[in-house]
Amino acid sequence: MTYDIVVIGGGPAGVTAALRARELGARVSLVERSALGGTCTNDGCVPTRVLAKAARLIRDAEQLSDYGLSASPPRLNFERLIVRAQQVVYEVHDKKQLFAHLEKAAVEVHEGVGEARFVDANTVSVDSGSSFVADRFVISAGGRPRRLTFPGSELAITHSDVWRMRQLPASVAVIGGAATGCQLASVFAAFGSNVTVLDTAPRLLSAEDELVSTYLAESFRARGIELLTGIEGVSGIEQIGGGRNRLEFRSGGTEHLREVEVVIMAVGWPGNVDSLNLEAAGVRTDRGYVWVNDQMRTSAPNIWAAGDITGRMMLVQSATEEARVAAENAVDAGVSARAGSWGSQTPRQFQHRIVPHGGFTDPEYGSVGLTERQAREQGGTVTAVVPFADLDRAVIDGRIEGGCKLIASADSRLILGAHVVGEQAVEIVQLVAAGMAAGMTVEALAELELAYPTFTAIVGLAARRLARELPESEVPQEWHTLIPADDWEHRQPS
Repeated sequence: MTYDIVVIGGGPAGVTAALRARELGARVSLVERSALGGTCTNDGCVPTRVLAKAARLIRDAEQLSDYGLSASPPRLNFERLIVRAQQVVYEVHDKKQLFAHLEKAAVEVHEGVGEARFVDANTVSVDSGSSFVADRFVISAGGRPRRLTFPGSELAITHSDVWRMRQLPASVAVIGGAATGCQLASVFAAFGSNVTVLDTAPRLLSAEDELVSTYLAESFRARGIELLTGIEGVSGIEQIGGGRNRLEFRSGGTEHLREVEVVIMAVGWPGNVDSLNLEAAGVRTDRGYVWVNDQMRTSAPNIWAAGDITGRMMLVQSATEEARVAAENAVDAGVSARAGSWGSQTPRQFQHRIVPHGGFTDPEYGSVGLTERQAREQGGTVTAVVPFADLDRAVIDGRIEGGCKLIASADSRLILGAHVVGEQAVEIVQLVAAGMAAGMTVEALAELELAYPTFTAIVGLAARRLARELPESEVPQEWHTLIPADDWEHRQPS
């Protein structure tokens, strides 16, 4: 049987692409090497958030006496927590009912068939022995943890191996200070492990705004996490007995040692391109990812790609948007081809512009839009920062760590970016993202009557402070007085 479209990969991108293509009338088959759901559901975001929830409960218990509550300090049963994480994965699968949705939509699903590889531009074979012939393909095969190669690197684990652990390690070294590394460092520190983070970058979360890096580094150090940024690299890992490893790294031109029970490698996320035999289909790769244009089309005219494998924006919400574009353009191309004018339909263009994201560290961080450095390179920007200590809700809840930065264009008065570190930061940044998508000016955001007392109200405080900095700002006159009416919630000078 020849399909209109074969989708490779059953994660968020693959499932979305298959359902959308089928909705548009295509005959669709989806092939998945293992289980539907993708990395995020099976061993990424979902189970990691379970660990973050446990860490949060431990942290909250530290406040009980402050609120007149007496209880013994919680004791972590790490093995039970790992079981709970797996249970939640099952519950999420049961809630999503991906196979049932696909089956109901008449998508032909081939799950657990092993690796897929192109035989030519119209044929894919899988490990189970089956072959699939199609006019068009959407590649959504995802990514995997990158593993550095150095002596003893096989002794390190990745986040995918955490779910097989049954005992809490007394000490952990995390190689990599980006999103995954910071989240793992944060939860293991909360559980009581002695944690060290190493990174060649000069600061944690180097892709984020400097406010995020600064606040998070301060919080991590206050929790006893050792931060070793700007190192030259890792030289090797050696087992030394007693369930311990010796990690050797270079910093400042000299070799240094750390002895730890577990070394976790969190150094990137390349696409799953190696086993696909993309050369046979004429699909070009770039730095470990499938190259696509803004139509999500690869270098092969009948093949599109979406999700982590493109390396564009490796987030669930981004993967699903890419998949919709890929599926719609693939279906439209088929219509054009049948009309004898392949590709004559006007394809949908797509770029990631407003993508709120963050991490469930302690404290949380969330970002959207440009960093301050990126904005200043464009010129004509204004920024404002409000610390959480200025927020009544933060004082009430005893969570005054962090702050909120807003960045705006002085000319258009539109919000260009927002960066939040602190309680509910990932939730807070969604409000700013919605305002950016709606084209709200700083003044419009400042005049929102946000509920009190809430953590989200920090956006209003920051927006009003930012509005006063804008040239010729049309804000109420009292906002420009020595103690503006909106500043009653701020800390006042002593």
